[in-house]
Amino acid sequence: MTTPQRPPSAYVHGLNGPVVVIPARVCAWLERYARLNEVRIQERGSDPEVDAVLVAVRLAALTWRTTATGTPVAAKPEVDPDLKQWMSTGQAADKLGITDRAVRLAIQEQRLHANNINGRWRITQEDLQHFTAAKNAATAA
Repeated sequence: MTTPQRPPSAYVHGLNGPVVVIPARVCAWLERYARLNEVRIQERGSDPEVDAVLVAVRLAALTWRTTATGTPVAAKPEVDPDLKQWMSTGQAADKLGITDRAVRLAIQEQRLHANNINGRWRITQEDLQHFTAAKNAATAA
């Protein structure tokens, strides 16, 4: 899933006023890490246009998450690490084609989001997709 890195101006469109087009993967990232879904719920009803845009972001995020991970819900840390949506650093390394040590280094450098559950790193499929997309964007530059 390689997407060429685009300048910020590539996401701005419109003749009657600027409109920003947000890729679905970025919508999912915003929901998860910027807590945009919480903002949508908190501010519901305060501005109809803002409501409509935040719902559109939510729908795009759900669509991307479903195609990327097979589930519309972002995985939350669980005590049981054997759930399908979680993988170990070794499993992530196999999927990425890198070493387990490289995965742990990416976690340490905060380039790959992971959860420490009972002393072991667990990575969701969604976090792996975000990491892969960010890595591909950086190499395309």
